Amino acid sequence: MTSTTRPRSIQRLAFVGNHLPRRCGIATFTSDLSSTVARAAPDIECMVVAMNDPGASHDYPENVRFEIAEGEVAGYRRAGQFLNANYVDVVSLQHEYGIFGGKAGNHVGTLLRELSMPIVTTLHTILTAPSPEQRSSLEEVIALSERLVVMSDHGKQTLQDLHGVPAEVIDIIPHGIMFASSRTSSKDRHGFAGKKVLLTFGLLSPDKGLEYVIDALPKILARHPNTMFVVVGATHPHVKERHGEAYRLMLTSRARRLGVDGHVSFHDRFVTDAEIADFLAATDVYVTPYLNPEQSTSGTLARAVAAGKAVVSTPYWHARELLGNGRGSLIPVRDSEALAEAVSDLFANDAKREAFGALAAEQGRSMAGRRRALPRRFRSRPRAETRDASRATPIARSDSPA
Repeated sequence: MTSTTRPRSIQRLAFVGNHLPRRCGIATFTSDLSSTVARAAPDIECMVVAMNDPGASHDYPENVRFEIAEGEVAGYRRAGQFLNANYVDVVSLQHEYGIFGGKAGNHVGTLLRELSMPIVTTLHTILTAPSPEQRSSLEEVIALSERLVVMSDHGKQTLQDLHGVPAEVIDIIPHGIMFASSRTSSKDRHGFAGKKVLLTFGLLSPDKGLEYVIDALPKILARHPNTMFVVVGATHPHVKERHGEAYRLMLTSRARRLGVDGHVSFHDRFVTDAEIADFLAATDVYVTPYLNPEQSTSGTLARAVAAGKAVVSTPYWHARELLGNGRGSLIPVRDSEALAEAVSDLFANDAKREAFGALAAEQGRSMAGRRRALPRRFRSRPRAETRDASRATPIARSDSPA
């Protein structure tokens, strides 16, 4: 959308999304983003509207000023009224289908239609083959947003090709990264001295494909008997609620059956940024054998790349972009043979592993360099105006007639 009204400086900024101590990637992202902006721009008052999953409550910090129960439509409306009443200048929406209620998260439209200020939406998942419900829900969010933020070139291209969004309203801001420690004592501290460490981290769920790493371990161990596969992270809360620890138990059972359980180390907890940095410092090869080829962003992959680690990964969209041009090793999905060969090759070839790591670190610095400062001025709407989806002026589609 565009507006002909006068630009104004940002004084109050609100972030909408999950927030720590809720445990998920979006919560970590929103918490890091809001705290970073608050430090970088202390003259801007930052607040958060936090999404709560069904039946849950959390002990939020004081910057979380309002909470929405995921499935309560009226809560979205009240949140919009709260933001309007507090004269917020810009809303930063963290969009992920699964954190909002309704079909494909369409309850969030109730909030957005209520708002009188510009909305900048960060899209964490951009599907190339969305369901009708997903497409409808996303296109309402697009129509009600002033600008859209994506984390990859592929995300921008998909918005243009599939949803007809003009390039000039899309900003590419790579996933935020924290550079890892390079301390050589990390292996000793974790009990991995003398080991070849193969690491993955993040909330555990069946779409991570970790069973294919375990299936690959016998062949890796035949060549590198000092290998340790380290799995860091608690089970995803939604997975645990529906299926308990079935996936983790399947992985441990599989490792025992293959006789490799002594070479698999599970760290079943939600880890801090400092702990992640320490695990990465102890890592020789990082692995993301994810099963969903449509995954458009991966914060864990971004962290490993920024840490300068050699990475073996399946070719989901974000991996293709970050690891292309010789920055990592891409293997087919569900192919333990290819995974074993790629990991064994990197363990055996120090020069190749270091070259991958150096190119990854360079990509990480490039990602950090492409991050943009917080925009200081937006076109604003009159305070009394709220959005109505039936009469909102959508972002002009690139295929619309001039």
